Amino acid sequence: MTLASTLIVQGGTLVTPDGLVQAAMLIEGERIAAIGRDLEAPGAQVLDATDCLVLPGVIDAHTHIALDTGVYKTPDDWFTGTRAAACGGVTTVVDFATQFPGQTLRQAVETRLAEAQDAAIDYALHVMVTDLPPGRERELADLAELGVSSVKLYTTYRPGMGDPPGRPCYYADDATILRLMTACAESGIRVLVHCEDDALVTAQTEALVAAGKTGWSHHGQSRPALAEEEAVQRVLSLAEKARCPVHIVHCSTARSVELVAEARVRGQTVSCETCPQYLVLDNRAYAGPDPWRFILQPPLRDPGEPERLWALVAQGTVDQIATDHCDYTVAQKTAADDFTRTPGGLPGVETLLPLVYTYGVAAGHLTLAQLATLLASNPARLWGPWPRKGVLAPGADADLVIYDPRPEGVIRAADLHHLAGYTPYEGLHVQGCVRATIARGQAVYEDGHFTGSRGWGRFVNRTEIHPPCPILPPGV
Repeated sequence: MTLASTLIVQGGTLVTPDGLVQAAMLIEGERIAAIGRDLEAPGAQVLDATDCLVLPGVIDAHTHIALDTGVYKTPDDWFTGTRAAACGGVTTVVDFATQFPGQTLRQAVETRLAEAQDAAIDYALHVMVTDLPPGRERELADLAELGVSSVKLYTTYRPGMGDPPGRPCYYADDATILRLMTACAESGIRVLVHCEDDALVTAQTEALVAAGKTGWSHHGQSRPALAEEEAVQRVLSLAEKARCPVHIVHCSTARSVELVAEARVRGQTVSCETCPQYLVLDNRAYAGPDPWRFILQPPLRDPGEPERLWALVAQGTVDQIATDHCDYTVAQKTAADDFTRTPGGLPGVETLLPLVYTYGVAAGHLTLAQLATLLASNPARLWGPWPRKGVLAPGADADLVIYDPRPEGVIRAADLHHLAGYTPYEGLHVQGCVRATIARGQAVYEDGHFTGSRGWGRFVNRTEIHPPCPILPPGV
């Protein structure tokens, strides 16, 4: 249902910057108007959140909806992708505009914005820079005008012999990374980097292929932890030289996060994220009956690594938890029992909040305030929408999720709304569930049903709202 223009959310426990508050919330139109006790508004609709948590709407700041890599393409579109997000309590996604060969950065963003018109929740964009030779760095200045303040670079995915024409060249060597980081620093752009040393990955993959070990079960061996950690260290050194703010995506090992912490001590502006898959799964999955479910880059790591990551998350060393959501189907993932020919990436946008609540809060690793910081406040601060998003406060967008912590359940692909037809978390226990998701004052999910509308989502121009703010240790 679409909510009335005036809404009172009452009976729940609000998770605010000041802690947990037993209070009501008044929403007028698309914004939060007031928070307090005994709020009244003539003609207002009332949403009963008794015994539930009222959290700021989740911001999943690393998704790949309708992803086209030039080799593989997910079958979802922006409506189906954001519908799944809404059903999981996500009210904003930060996705990517890929620069394809021959495109300017402006063209890449404009093309992606045209694709996103059917989004059911709000969205922002990072830009994957793949084709910006010397002399074209001035294109980075266009991004602020377009409402974008971040770009992504890769230290891996060098083009292969069998790649189709028109595939973007994601791989950037050190000289290219340093040049682009220097230009980004001058333009006030934060750089995200996928860190895996391409030479180490290539050598290990070639050794496995030569030994005939190309089945899915060997995927984890092809991209060793050393490849990630070496690349993280190198990228941090380049960013320090360029004086460029840098964000390390999908850290899968504790050592990667520790390297970020050490760079902070040296005075660098650096942030990092990890993902639910690295917090709740490990590489024993590759020895199981369905290793294809866990083909992703970086791969799952050794048993014990999730606990080490949780410890760092709880300490405030990790700035955000995001999903790296990719909606490849069972048919795409199982086309060949060959990790070199299987698209990498897992669906996860709808399960982000339940997993972090269950294995973070309910398991004793995190407080509710830390959960809200990792999933909402810090993503908003890092990527620009703060204070319009990421917080329950008067004047902010009315983005919130009603989470009932009492039910116990099990994750089943049949209950989810993405197109993949599977989930890597099949059969995992979860504590609690999303009762309702409100995006800019509209109910987009309620009591087990998607209630939003195609095209309700709005592009978040991050350079108009506010420049990125300092991020906070979880719970602050």
